[in-house]
Amino acid sequence: MLSRKGTCPGSGFLSTQSACVMAAVWQQVLAVDARYNAYRTPTFPQFRTQYIRRRSQLLRENAKCGFEPGLRRQYLRLRSQLLALRYGPLSEQSSFRASSVRSSRTTLDRMEDFEEDPRAQGARGHRRSVSRGSYQLQAQMNRAVYDERPPGSLVPTSVAEASRAMAGDTTLSENYAFAGMHHIFDQHVDSAVPRLQFANDDKHLLACCSLDGTLSIMTLSPPPASVKVTLKGHGGPVTDFAWSLSNDIIVSTSLDGTLRIWNTEDGRCIREVRDPESSELLCCTFQPMNNNLTVVGNSKHHLQVVNISTGKKVKGGSSKLTGRVLSLSFDAPGKILWAGDDRGSIFSFLFDMATGKLTKAKRLVVSEGSSICSISARSWISREARDPSLLVNACVNKLLLYRVVDNEGTLQLKRSFPIQHGSQLVHSIFCPLMSFRQGACVVTGSEDACVYFFDVERNTKAIVNKLQGHGGPVLDVSFNCDESLLASADSTGMVIIWRREQK
Repeated sequence: MLSRKGTCPGSGFLSTQSACVMAAVWQQVLAVDARYNAYRTPTFPQFRTQYIRRRSQLLRENAKCGFEPGLRRQYLRLRSQLLALRYGPLSEQSSFRASSVRSSRTTLDRMEDFEEDPRAQGARGHRRSVSRGSYQLQAQMNRAVYDERPPGSLVPTSVAEASRAMAGDTTLSENYAFAGMHHIFDQHVDSAVPRLQFANDDKHLLACCSLDGTLSIMTLSPPPASVKVTLKGHGGPVTDFAWSLSNDIIVSTSLDGTLRIWNTEDGRCIREVRDPESSELLCCTFQPMNNNLTVVGNSKHHLQVVNISTGKKVKGGSSKLTGRVLSLSFDAPGKILWAGDDRGSIFSFLFDMATGKLTKAKRLVVSEGSSICSISARSWISREARDPSLLVNACVNKLLLYRVVDNEGTLQLKRSFPIQHGSQLVHSIFCPLMSFRQGACVVTGSEDACVYFFDVERNTKAIVNKLQGHGGPVLDVSFNCDESLLASADSTGMVIIWRREQK
């Protein structure tokens, strides 16, 4: 039914809107194929990958043709019926209707204070009031610097020129029209890929970790895309990893209870650091201003700062949460660390840059018993949203955007976006070049096997784009530095590299 040859009748007369509608139908066809893909040749996963690649290519070509939208929808319906007859009906996904965030024991405006150091208390034993200064000042400075600039001038950020050059005069929806599959990696097929990330300031280098116990470093250029090196050594599923600022080192955590430091050029394990409690390690992140220090979270509710040069714990650099530590994120200056656990709490910690000491500051209960799977911090989203912000996935069928209101990491809910997320460890990201455009975009995975783009400043119809093609829940997403490519990973082990449409 799909052919590469032939003309596209009437293609020159199609409106942009009609073309988008038809392309959306073909994405739905690809999504149906992807969800049934696991049933095809179960003993030959490479064939399944090649099949999806070929289907994606043909569907993109046919999307440019002038077939009637009604015929496309009829094709989608018939294909779904035929696949259901051949392989059996797919299990129904849980309802997409987002459940409301349950009431928290701690309100958004009255987060709990923590005082662990008596010296920080006043003479009467009360916690000294700490000014909201730095974060309020940051927001005010962001606004002032922007407002003082003449109309039409660039937003003063290091990526503004790149952002403007990429955005041009197109809309936010057009800027984030990711549709074409640039490449599919399947080296971790049948084992979930919980995390993936492009290297810092790099267009073509990315890495991912897998529950099969390995990590992969992949390169997209020069073509063809390939796996550059495989990092082997963990004795259990790999749960998280992070690139160093210079991209020469990766740190990873595993359920085997070890933190490993890897050389990214040759894949050699430089050092192995065992958890002193022999507990499963679930997440890690570099201290952004000092890459000798890494923060690790474990299954026994503990955070620990580790010096990767010595492999030793930092004195005073530990604390305890209310549950298993699942997510970590520093602010850009590295002075505040947020940590999320599987009991629904987000804690903020003040980080002493000189000693590596952690001081617990605030606690927010997002939703009792709901895992905080992902936390991403951003000091400035866009010219319309100039407050420091936190993006959170919390297993409440919503993506949550918080405003950071003071220098202790106090959070205030700004808005939320409906996604299907009730149990999987789904992650989200801020777009790297949001500072110039009208509007601002965030991207998230979802348990309905889709990737969603949301405009955080749009009051209605916030979905900017929706990518379909995965065969299972999408667990993580990552942009390269210039937003020309987006990577997404799912629970079946498939990594898809999406290419931004060229205008």
